[in-house]
Amino acid sequence: MSETPPLRVGVLGCGGIAVRRMLPAMARVPGVEITAVASRDAERAREVAERFGAEPVHGYERLLVRDDITAVYVALPPALHAPWTARALAAGLHALVEKPMVTSLGEAQDLAALAERHKLVLMESFMFLRHSQHDAVRALIDEGAVGEVRGVAATFGFPPLPADDFRYRPDLGGGALLDCGVYPLRVARLLLGDALTVSGAVLTTDQDTGVDVQGAALLHDPDGRTAQLSFGFRHFYRCVYEVWGSEGRIVLDRAFTPPPDHRPLLRLERHSAAAGNTVEERALPADDQFANVAAHFAALVAGEGDPEPERTGAVRQAELVRDVRRAAYASGGATP
Repeated sequence: MSETPPLRVGVLGCGGIAVRRMLPAMARVPGVEITAVASRDAERAREVAERFGAEPVHGYERLLVRDDITAVYVALPPALHAPWTARALAAGLHALVEKPMVTSLGEAQDLAALAERHKLVLMESFMFLRHSQHDAVRALIDEGAVGEVRGVAATFGFPPLPADDFRYRPDLGGGALLDCGVYPLRVARLLLGDALTVSGAVLTTDQDTGVDVQGAALLHDPDGRTAQLSFGFRHFYRCVYEVWGSEGRIVLDRAFTPPPDHRPLLRLERHSAAAGNTVEERALPADDQFANVAAHFAALVAGEGDPEPERTGAVRQAELVRDVRRAAYASGGATP
């Protein structure tokens, strides 16, 4: 029996998250090969490619016409995701795209339709979804550890970025909502499902750069459960979510960005007539969410699993991002 050939990946862009986290993780995944790395900066392409034993490519167009890759990992600024992902799909290449996959709902719909038409895998790289700590949270919810879930609160924020960071550039898809706000929004979908409606939102825009630098949103589902979300990049670092139930709550810190050697700490607070108030802290196993994303993507490309939820999920995510932005502007909650 012949061995299954590796998934040969071409990398579009040398963004920080790619070089620091995704590419090292991808290199650890059996059956995945980083074949080529493309950048508009020839020296940068050479530098990154050498680190991972790949071929440097000067320019994105040259990567897409290679015959030795079957997929691309798109690690460009957000505004460039849709056009280059569309070109990759049109060239017959599967696509793993850094979050946010798109900057508009229309882009998401177009990419999903293109991937479906060409029978290709299209996946938005929300790496935190592939960490086992969230399975532990789901298991507690399912066993009734906090009673009936009433709501979720999620926060992701961090200190200001360097002044030349692309996240301060509107033309490149910058702004806190698209950068860090999408994490609380995605975890609300994970824990409460996709039948969420945006009730209200606030976005604060920096006058010097023209991008939103902080925000908040309130969502609800048909049963009245709520999601209270906050985000920004001029804050003390916070990366946490809480599940609030009728009989207790679950708190998970480092919810979105745990390093692969980090053991997450889950806090479970409960109340019962027999035991009163109890607090339990559980150290969960370390996990490599970036490697898990790469492995899941490779499995989908190999035909192991249904790629449709990835496509439809990316469209739903883009729809809710649009609704948050609309709610902020409609209510006057988008402020300079």
